[in-house]
Amino acid sequence: MKVLLRYLIYALFALIAIPAMGQQKQGYIASLGRQNRWVDSVYRKLSKKERIAQLFFVRAHTDRGQAYEDSVGYVIKNEQVGGLVFFQGGPVRQAQLINRYQKLAKVPLLIAQDGEWGLGMRLDSTISYPYQMTLGAIRDNTLIYKMGQFIAYDFKRMGMQMNLAPDMDVNNNPDNPVINFRSFGDNKYNVAAKGIAYMKGMQDGGILTTAKHFPGHGDTNVDSHLDLPLLPFDRKRLDTLEEYPFRQAIKAGISGIMIAHMDIPSLDSTKNLPSTLSKPIVTGDLRDLLGFKGLIVSDAMEMKGVLKYFPDGQADVRAFLAGNDILELSENSERAIGLIKKAIRKDGVTKKEFEARVKKILAAKYWAGLNHYKDVSTDHLVEGLNRESAKALVQQLCDNAVTLLKGDGSTLQLNPLQKTAVISVGVTQPTIFQQELSQRWYLNSDMYIVGKATSADQLLDLLVKLRQYDQIFVSINDTRPRPASKLDYSNGVKLFISELASFQHSVICVFANPYTVAGLPGIEKSGALIAGYQMSDEMQRSAVKVITRLIDPKGKSPVRINQYFPSGSGVTLK
Repeated sequence: MKVLLRYLIYALFALIAIPAMGQQKQGYIASLGRQNRWVDSVYRKLSKKERIAQLFFVRAHTDRGQAYEDSVGYVIKNEQVGGLVFFQGGPVRQAQLINRYQKLAKVPLLIAQDGEWGLGMRLDSTISYPYQMTLGAIRDNTLIYKMGQFIAYDFKRMGMQMNLAPDMDVNNNPDNPVINFRSFGDNKYNVAAKGIAYMKGMQDGGILTTAKHFPGHGDTNVDSHLDLPLLPFDRKRLDTLEEYPFRQAIKAGISGIMIAHMDIPSLDSTKNLPSTLSKPIVTGDLRDLLGFKGLIVSDAMEMKGVLKYFPDGQADVRAFLAGNDILELSENSERAIGLIKKAIRKDGVTKKEFEARVKKILAAKYWAGLNHYKDVSTDHLVEGLNRESAKALVQQLCDNAVTLLKGDGSTLQLNPLQKTAVISVGVTQPTIFQQELSQRWYLNSDMYIVGKATSADQLLDLLVKLRQYDQIFVSINDTRPRPASKLDYSNGVKLFISELASFQHSVICVFANPYTVAGLPGIEKSGALIAGYQMSDEMQRSAVKVITRLIDPKGKSPVRINQYFPSGSGVTLK
C-alpha cells in the first residue's frame, strides 16, 4: 500500500503547474508582418559592419577556463556579434557569464543552446528530459507540449532565448551515426506531430525554436561533423518523406529552421556543395517553395562537412549568399564579416534584402523580450531548475514511453514467492531496476551483475547456476552517454543474453537504443520483452511499474527494430 501511495504522489507531482510564464500574444512569424519601432531604431544606429555582425552567433563555454571566456568577451566587444551558442558548463557559471557578456554588447545578445532533451544536454546540475527517440514512443502528445513549456521556463530562467531544437529528422537509417536517438523515430507523421507539440510548448512559453536538420539528416551513414554526407534520393522522395515534418512545422508557425551540411544532387547538382551553401536549397526550396518566413539557421560552420571543400571563409560567404539568416559558429567571425561586406557589393545583394534579414534577427530579439533586458538572477538558480514538478514530469514521460514488445499479464508479472534471479548486464554495480525488484517486490531473489566483456568461463558457470531458479528478470543496459544502435558488448555476452531469453519464465528489459534489440538474436524468445529506450533511473522505475502492474504499458516502438517488431509495436494490457 505504501508503494502504491508513493507512485500516486509521483503522478500528482506531474500535474502541478510549472512556474508562471508570460504567454506570448502573438507568434514570432506573425510579428514579422508588423512595423517595429524598436527594430527600426536599433538598425539605424548600427554601422554596416555591425549589421553584418548581427548574423553571427559564436561559441561559448563555461568549462574552458578564464582565458577562453575572455577571448569570447573580446569578440563580443570588438565585433558586436548578434548572439552566442552556449555549450558545456554549469548553470550558475553560465548565468554569471551571460550577465557579463550582455554588458559588452550594444544590442542585447540572443543566447541559444542545444537543448533537445533540455538543459541537461549541455549543463551539469540540471534536469535531462528523455531523448527524442524515447518520446517517440509516447502516444499522448500533450505531455510533450508540457515538456516544451517546462524547458522554455528553464531557458528563460537561464537568460536564454532560443533552443536549437527540436530535431525533426526522420531516422529511417538504423546505422545513422549522428541523428539516431535524437530523432522521434522513423514514421514521418509521428515525427511531425511530436516535433510540433514540443515546438509549440516552447514557443508558447516564450522562446524561439529551431527545427533541424533541413531537408532531413535521418538517412545518412556519415556524421557531418566529420565529413560531407551524400543524400542520393530524388526530389519526390525528399518531398514526401524527409521534408514532410519541416513542411508541417512551417504550417504550425515554427520560428526557425536549421540547414544541414549535406550533398544533395537532386536539389543542387553542384559537386560537393553542402546544402547550407546552396541558394537553390536555402532560398529556392525552403524560403520560396515551402514559404518559410522565419529564421534560417546554418548548422555549425566549423564542421568538417562544410569546411572540407570551402575553407578560409569561403563557406561563410556562400552560406550568407545562399540565404541563411544566422551563421552559427564560424571558424573566424571577424574574417567572415569582412568577406561578406565585400561580397554584398560584388554579388549585388540588394539593400532591401540585406535590411530584411538583419531586421528579422532584431525582431527575434524584440519578440524574446531583449528590448527590456534584465540580468539573470543566480539566487536559488539550481534549486529552481531542479524543481519537483519537473522531476515528476520526467517520470511521467518515461511511464508513458515504456513499451511491452512481447508478453502478457501472466508472462510479465511472475510469482513473487518463487526463487528469482535478477540480472543486470553491461554494468559494474547493482542497478535501480535490480534494487526495486529485489528489495520491494521479489524478496526471494538474488542479484547478479554481468559486465560488457565477462569471460566465457564465468558466463558458463553463471548459466549453470541460473538454471536452478524458477524465474529470471534481466536488464540490458547501455551506460554510454549517447545510446548507439549497437551495444558495445562482447559476442560472448550477447550469446549469454540469447541463452537467458530461452529460459522458461524470463523477462528481459532493454534500457538502450531500441535498434540494439536487432543485434541480440534470440531475444524475441523471452516470455516478456520490454523496451526502455535509455538507461535512466526513471525509465528503470517505469519498467518495474509495468512488471508489477502498477501501470499499463502504453508505449509503441517509434522505429522498425526487425521482422518481429515493426514500427508501432507495443502490447497494451487490459
